[in-house]
Amino acid sequence: MTPREAIILAGGRAERLGEAAKGKPKPLVEVGGQPLVAHQIVCLREAGVERVILACAAGKGGEFASALADLGVEIVTVEEPEPFGRGGGIRFAAKELCERSAIFAANGDEILEVDLGRLYAAHAASGAAATVTVTPLISPFGLVELREDDFVSGFSEDAPRLPNWVNVGLYVLEPEALERFPERGDHERTVFPELAEEGRLYAFRYEGIWLTVNTPKQLRAADAYLSTHSEWQGRER
Repeated sequence: MTPREAIILAGGRAERLGEAAKGKPKPLVEVGGQPLVAHQIVCLREAGVERVILACAAGKGGEFASALADLGVEIVTVEEPEPFGRGGGIRFAAKELCERSAIFAANGDEILEVDLGRLYAAHAASGAAATVTVTPLISPFGLVELREDDFVSGFSEDAPRLPNWVNVGLYVLEPEALERFPERGDHERTVFPELAEEGRLYAFRYEGIWLTVNTPKQLRAADAYLSTHSEWQGRER
């Protein structure tokens, strides 16, 4: 059985989006006809999540509650009185959890197609304190092919997949991991390295779509993707 609760970091201010954000917090910027974070919440709902806690900036709770009121899950907004960082934001929001059990946690500005049921099943089978979803690193550049004498032998315009994995900002967290999160700062620099050293941090490999929305160009790309893929259009609020 998948977690019933989730925490989403929703404090992004959309500074790099500029006028494209229309004055909204980044997770509420419209993508594919609805707020960016609504797509995440619908995916969580479909996986069995019933309660979503949003860690947002001070004074923004009402805006989030109003925009996300009809998504079929309980929405709880937690306003940070000051920026606590990603790890601190998750820890601060965790005080609103109803159950002492595993949760999903995610950044509020990503579009992913992760099978959350498979993610949780892999986490549960691993016995880890936390699981991080990772995806292959794809170079944004083509390759220049060189001979041994450094003369160019050819070019490849296809973006190559590199032999590395990167964190997409989607986790499963057990209570023992949450309790170690910092009050301020980034969990990826503190708790996760500690858990990795202890052999308690698991990685779930994911090779599907990963869209981040930080710039107007990325916003247009995400909007175009969601608007042309029926599996996203068919999801109802």
